[in-house]
Amino acid sequence: MKESVLIQNKRRLKLNLNFLKKDIVFTISLVLAMGSCLFQSPKIDYLNFPVLISLFNLMLAIKAFEELRVLDKFAISIINKCNNSKSVSAILILLCFFSSMLVTNDVALLTFLPLTLVISRKTKMPMLDTVILQTVAANIGSSLTPMGNPQNLFIYTFYGIKPVPFFMTVLSLAILGIISLYFFMRRLERKELKVEMAPIQVTDSKKTLAWSVILLIILASIFGVIPSEAAFIITLMTAVILNHQLLFKMDYLLLLTFICFFIFVGNISNTNAVHTLANASLKDSASVYFNSILLSQFISNVPASILLAEFTPNWKPLLLGVNIGGLGTIIASMASVISYKLYIQSYPHEGKKYLLKFSLYNFSFLAFFTLIPYVIFKILKIF
Repeated sequence: MKESVLIQNKRRLKLNLNFLKKDIVFTISLVLAMGSCLFQSPKIDYLNFPVLISLFNLMLAIKAFEELRVLDKFAISIINKCNNSKSVSAILILLCFFSSMLVTNDVALLTFLPLTLVISRKTKMPMLDTVILQTVAANIGSSLTPMGNPQNLFIYTFYGIKPVPFFMTVLSLAILGIISLYFFMRRLERKELKVEMAPIQVTDSKKTLAWSVILLIILASIFGVIPSEAAFIITLMTAVILNHQLLFKMDYLLLLTFICFFIFVGNISNTNAVHTLANASLKDSASVYFNSILLSQFISNVPASILLAEFTPNWKPLLLGVNIGGLGTIIASMASVISYKLYIQSYPHEGKKYLLKFSLYNFSFLAFFTLIPYVIFKILKIF
């Protein structure tokens, strides 16, 4: 009897550990939040509710579109018109670049990378370079809009930025991104093929229209046209009426991860040691720019933006820095981790090859994007 109880306890412990292993980023954020609470008492003021509400609304709407297979239908209809590998790769890369502006870099990769891997298996065509360039494209393309990635959404709401100044600041990144991606896409191998994928039907056109309207309402709330609370109520009620199962399919760990990071950053930003260090290192726009890029390489660009925002009013170099900082190491952007996981699920023996080529591409982009925008903004005297 005792042995049976012991085995059951071990199984429960194993399940708990597996839960923590499921999302390493969440686990790290939880440990950091709990550890920081030992030195500082958390406050409700640390939580940025507009950011959390906007994230929830977007996640719910995107999950609805995933269930309705809207993006899949759009992608496959384009891919079926291609007749060579280079054009297929170019379309997949550009889909990630442009769709990430609206549906976030994570969702863009989760949507289009599986299609890339399906095409790779069907045609026996290696698409490692395409997958990596899709990841770069999603990270760069998402920088153009407030809803493109979590750090943009945070900075946009934290500083209360207006749409025009925001777009003018990041426009250069998007232009440089599309130009550099064009040159890399030209170097991809060209192989004649005809990919015929079964067309996908949208499951419910009326629901698709309804969620399209909801997405416009969410975007309006992000741009400050309507209150975020009103958008939250409308989005939540729509989900309850049209498909309440969506509420059980969302990645709530992402929201919890943000909450943990808010607590961690709020706690440590109120310690004397961090105040002294931040005040010493963030002296001007250039130091904010380079420190945000550097810090992103080690703790990812989302927590880097949350942390540094507490110590500088210079949102422009911070916005540029954390978006450029998403390039480089594989943990600099969580979207990059998603790509890696998806790829090695299909090709488990190519992990080292992926990391090697990923690092070569990403550090090349990082060097280029760190120096060129800095020179441009120095000339224009924005820095």
